[in-house]
Amino acid sequence: MKPIQVGLLGIGTVGSGVFNVLQRNQDEISRRAGRGIEITMVADLDVARAKAVVGDGIQVVNDARAIIANPDIDIVIELIGGYGIARALVLEAIAAGKHVVTANKALLAVHGTEIFAAASAKGVMVAFEAAVAGGIPIIKALREGLTANRIQWIAGIINGTTNFILSEMRSKGLDFDVVLKEAQRLGYAEADPTFDIEGVDAAHKVTLMSAIAFGIPVQFDKAYVEGITKLSAADIKYAEQLGYRIKLLGITKRAEKGIELRVHPSLVPSKRLIANVEGAMNAVVVQGDAVGTTLYYGKGAGSEPTASAVIADLVDIARLHTADPEHRVPHLAFQANTLQGAMDQLPVLPMSEVVTSYYLRLRVADQAGVLAKVTGLLAEAGVSIDAVLQREADEVGGEGSTQTDLIILTHDTREGTMDAVIAQMQALPTVLAPITRIRKEELN
Repeated sequence: MKPIQVGLLGIGTVGSGVFNVLQRNQDEISRRAGRGIEITMVADLDVARAKAVVGDGIQVVNDARAIIANPDIDIVIELIGGYGIARALVLEAIAAGKHVVTANKALLAVHGTEIFAAASAKGVMVAFEAAVAGGIPIIKALREGLTANRIQWIAGIINGTTNFILSEMRSKGLDFDVVLKEAQRLGYAEADPTFDIEGVDAAHKVTLMSAIAFGIPVQFDKAYVEGITKLSAADIKYAEQLGYRIKLLGITKRAEKGIELRVHPSLVPSKRLIANVEGAMNAVVVQGDAVGTTLYYGKGAGSEPTASAVIADLVDIARLHTADPEHRVPHLAFQANTLQGAMDQLPVLPMSEVVTSYYLRLRVADQAGVLAKVTGLLAEAGVSIDAVLQREADEVGGEGSTQTDLIILTHDTREGTMDAVIAQMQALPTVLAPITRIRKEELN
């Protein structure tokens, strides 16, 4: 059978990985796909660099639209990134009848509903395994392997930069700003790390997983997003003393009144496997009603791990290229004509309606009655306390200090209730600094 022809838009870190792995493992990939898969055309603004990667025999152009216009190209791989030109090119490729493979989680999290609808109308596939957790095949697991299950929740460490920073803060006792500079020096963090450290990248990814798990359209604008910039070495140390580690988690959960969709730092019990995922590694825990708890672990970024996922998508498309579109796996796991009804039944909950437990750290005056006043306010609000840890004043501020840290762990409470009681506690004259609140996830 004639090899399927692929056009590659962008040959940077991931693009060069795709080309190299495809060349190296061509025989095995062809045996799995049932036909050859060949990159025959590459578009990149830096034509000289692209030619240096792919060598002779492959057409290199500086205009992505030349690939889309080529009638011999069956699949377009989009590795440009961002929301702008990438969206236009993906939609143009679909309109031209090309299948699309992309690693662009930002594009799909924001414009996925439009893109998937266009692909369905045209009868082509949009595959995006590489958009979430790099080389970990979590999209395939959710969309196919766990299809018998009613998914209950997903919790993932899905940003390697932030996990590296938190691991270094914990192991070395350093504050965020110091570790961020080191992460940038080592290449784990971008020069502008905003998307990573503010939780936006993780929110893009969990938005896609949520849509696949619960049969709802992608709704990034409804996700709650909080990063790690305000975490201190003290909180990581106190969490450890209480038997927890702090991780930036992307969480989506089926609740009584809708779907939770949130990214924020979380205390996770140290005994959980995911709490022990260190460095730049990724891990995703999925809870299904039939299978129970499953864990997916591996490299969430990098040239060849991400290329592994891109090429897996190429193989899937090669296998299903001639299949009736109605018989292919739906983009978001559920048949398209069921999505609207599901959305009506399962709204994404505002953060104020989310129920979870909390870690609170209060810097307070070291005097009698402070603890009683604080716990009294929690009791009046109906917030049940799980544990209290009060540090000696000299541990916090040195000998003769008149301040101390009060750490409180709560049982499950509605976020809106916790917001109100934190405001009351903050107003106490004996509370001397902004209260630190970190959510706690037992992941039972």
